[in-house]
Amino acid sequence: MSDLLAARSQMAMSLGFHIIFAMVGIGMPLLMVMAERRWQRTGDRVYLELAHRWGKGTAILFAVGAVSGTVLSFELGLLWPTFMEHAGPIIGMPFSLEGFAFFTEAVFLGVYLYGWERISRRAHLAAGWAVAVSGMLSALFVVIANAWMNAPTGFRWVDGRAVDIDPIAAMMTAAAPTQVVHMILAAYASTGLVVAGIHAGGLLRQPRNGFHRRALAVALLVGAPAAVLQPLVGDQSARFVARSQPVKLAALEAHFPTQRGAPLHIGGWPDEAAGETRWAIEIPYGLSLLAFEDPHAEVKGLLDFPRGDWPPVAIVHLAFQVMVALGSFMALVSLVALWQMWRRRDLTRHRWLLRALVLTAPMGFICTEAGWVVTEVGRQPWIIQGVMRTAQAVTPMPGLVVPFLVFTALYVGLGLVVAWLLYQQVARSPKVAEEDAA
Repeated sequence: MSDLLAARSQMAMSLGFHIIFAMVGIGMPLLMVMAERRWQRTGDRVYLELAHRWGKGTAILFAVGAVSGTVLSFELGLLWPTFMEHAGPIIGMPFSLEGFAFFTEAVFLGVYLYGWERISRRAHLAAGWAVAVSGMLSALFVVIANAWMNAPTGFRWVDGRAVDIDPIAAMMTAAAPTQVVHMILAAYASTGLVVAGIHAGGLLRQPRNGFHRRALAVALLVGAPAAVLQPLVGDQSARFVARSQPVKLAALEAHFPTQRGAPLHIGGWPDEAAGETRWAIEIPYGLSLLAFEDPHAEVKGLLDFPRGDWPPVAIVHLAFQVMVALGSFMALVSLVALWQMWRRRDLTRHRWLLRALVLTAPMGFICTEAGWVVTEVGRQPWIIQGVMRTAQAVTPMPGLVVPFLVFTALYVGLGLVVAWLLYQQVARSPKVAEEDAA
């Protein structure tokens, strides 16, 4: 394994593990404060039990996310020193602000967990909201830094170095608005729907369980609207990619020849040697219409770019198809669930809907992993789009295979421990009959 491949594999594995906990760190605090707010408004102690349990789950996942995030910060310096040397002065500000948001979240999470019966109800709920807001801000600042890598600004590149650096302008990169909203919605949708799926499974076994009913309602109020909005934001993000990273768009769609009225490929397998996509369903004019809002617009194909500037087309195209397919399914199921809730229908009478929610439970996290593959692998061979190639930024360090295997084993073991702890939280859910809860 080459140094470049080993470093990229190490970073990909660490990011893939950390992103799950980062997403739950954004979504779970919102669930717990919504449950607590409902308890304060209704006096229903089932909501209080939910707030306690979701608070404990947040603490478990926050602790693991803190560890994996610390590992990532070390890896940035050890594996990518050239990147940090040049990019650090430019994007150091969002990373610093993320650290501030992280510590704010840690402080108020401590207040929330140990403040029950010690501070007023209003102050306790405010501490929960502080956790939810600071978790969202952590994601915002990190994604801004990543957005800058896709559309770098706030400096001039002269003789291989950044000059005239403006950190504020760097944070205002044009890629940030859609990428930040896309990520935050993904966190709410994934967390809300995985919790909804767990409690939908409980209701399939115990339809009169009031604990599962209330948990499902709160989880859907967080996850379902985010899942419905996500394809709309994703469409705007893809249009930005079409304008700023045309080679990435061509790889996403496995689009080889430049043409007007370009078709949209659904499925299929890109044959890079032949310059065509095999076995795909083609929607005429679809890509031109979606990318440029004009069915006759010209879309540049991969064949118009040097082969050395192509990302791994098959990987990017497959990840994009997975993300779009699963995201569309999540949006459809969420829309149906919201419609039934708006009509005040009893969801437990629609067992097909409960089964669909169980099916969607892991999809948000799969979509997110696929989406980060699209973002990061789709930008290759650049680590900073159009400025620095990934091969220029890696540490020429032999023996990276060993730490890669060690960290992989560590993350797998840590993931199993966390899964067991969370399973215990779910398995001990109270069996509250609906009439007792009422």
